[in-house]
Amino acid sequence: MAVGPNGGDAARVGYAIPRQVGSAVVRNRIRRRLRAALRPRLQELIGLDVVVGARREAATAPWPQLAAALDRALSGARSRLAAPGPPG
Repeated sequence: MAVGPNGGDAARVGYAIPRQVGSAVVRNRIRRRLRAALRPRLQELIGLDVVVGARREAATAPWPQLAAALDRALSGARSRLAAPGPPG
């Protein structure tokens, strides 16, 4: 997952799901599941651009597991965003 400021007053979310994950049907199912899991978290992401990458397991993972993985990825991405960059 990648996160960066967008300078706006809305969150923008993109989904990167490679063809190796499966057919278009599988990729779209993953995209729909991720979109639904991310929807309640959008208020926390205002002013950010978010790119969510997915693996094949996202198509069949139980809902609580998918939501927990998304929360972990978001918190890690936010902490990387908040961390100061290297000097120089």
